[in-house]
Amino acid sequence: MLLTLTTTHRPATDLGYLLVKHPDRVHRFDLPYGTATVVFPEATERRCTAALLLEADPRRLENNAGEQLNRYVNDRPFAASSLLSAALNRVFRTAARGESRDRPELAAAPIPLEVRVPALRCKGGIDLAQRLFAPLGWEVRGVAVPLDPAFPAWGDSRYVDLTLSGTVRLADALNHLYVLIPVLDDAKHYWVAPDEIDKLLDKGEGWLGAHPERSLITKRFLAHQGALAKQAESRFDELAPDAVVVEDLDNESKPLNVLRREAVLEALASTGAKSVLDLGCGAGALLSDLVRGRRYTRVVGADVSVRALELASRRLRGRAELIQTALTYVDDRLAGFDAAVLMEVIEHVDEPRLPALCEAVFGHAAPAFVVVTTPNAEYNVRYESLAAGTMRHRDHRFEWTRAEFAAWANEVASAYGYTVDLRGVGDNDPQLGAPTQLALFKRSGVN
Repeated sequence: MLLTLTTTHRPATDLGYLLVKHPDRVHRFDLPYGTATVVFPEATERRCTAALLLEADPRRLENNAGEQLNRYVNDRPFAASSLLSAALNRVFRTAARGESRDRPELAAAPIPLEVRVPALRCKGGIDLAQRLFAPLGWEVRGVAVPLDPAFPAWGDSRYVDLTLSGTVRLADALNHLYVLIPVLDDAKHYWVAPDEIDKLLDKGEGWLGAHPERSLITKRFLAHQGALAKQAESRFDELAPDAVVVEDLDNESKPLNVLRREAVLEALASTGAKSVLDLGCGAGALLSDLVRGRRYTRVVGADVSVRALELASRRLRGRAELIQTALTYVDDRLAGFDAAVLMEVIEHVDEPRLPALCEAVFGHAAPAFVVVTTPNAEYNVRYESLAAGTMRHRDHRFEWTRAEFAAWANEVASAYGYTVDLRGVGDNDPQLGAPTQLALFKRSGVN
């Protein structure tokens, strides 16, 4: 089994730092079912490739897999499968967590990547690979492997030569592969127990919950065990308690919630902030991104919902502070931060209560920077499933046009001594604007 990871990031040899593998060495790992070897067939400033070769021992497979594999005839030693996923997780564990002692900023950033799996059993063919990887920002290319090149009339085999290209954070790429390789194969080399749900939620954090093929991925990853799949779906829904009525359109290269978080992270990075307060943090999706970023010395989430904070605590495992508070009341614990975020929060507040929120955030807490996002009501006509005059979420108290949001943002900036920069997030319609509006506030006198 072979998988290659290639980058053209400059210098490309930084891939070795991210993978915690020196490009000049051969790295071998003994696994219960064989041997994994990592080598770098090319390592220059312009281009660097890491190759993972997994040599599965059929005798070890028989001893470790029990009844999960046919004793005499199977393709497990040769085709990419859950064996390769397990090897990826073992060999690149630190990289999959988004950690890098030597290149922490690079580990948190998307980089150009190309992934190739030359022999992947793909139940559903290239079309299914496209449906699984494309929503995550990958360009998907692949060809079916013929049964025998000497006899073309025999047709194609069940295997594909798959290539993925995109600008993706390395940790995300590894987690995509960990989950989706066995999903495409539609088999596991071991008995699937309830703890597989925790693996799925851990590796799928930040991308699987909003994936359009989430149900199919969940069923296949959990070996079609209906009870486990139902539990997993329920836990995904728990982690997104404020799921919208409508959210993403087919013409988005990524789900809008992903684009929104990326835009907020980009805005925060531009400020140079070291301490960040996520106001209305919910179940902690943005907090997860922030604590992985390494650039922040303090990350705190605040929400009025005790249930949401419980879910955030489960997801974050102590990596961020959590505060239970109402954002329309002054709270001294919210002061002293470089930046604060109100991501899809203000529209959940009754308009008459917005001045109280502004006083608590811009007046009392007074961070140097504030990032606010909210839906663009003009864009709602693009959602065919949304009836005219209705809003995107059942709990929204209002949704503003671009002019209304700009007027509010400028009024707040003037009242509390800030300047404001307005932007759109997502696919930009020439007449209607982008689906999400973003405002970056900067306190006057801040460099």
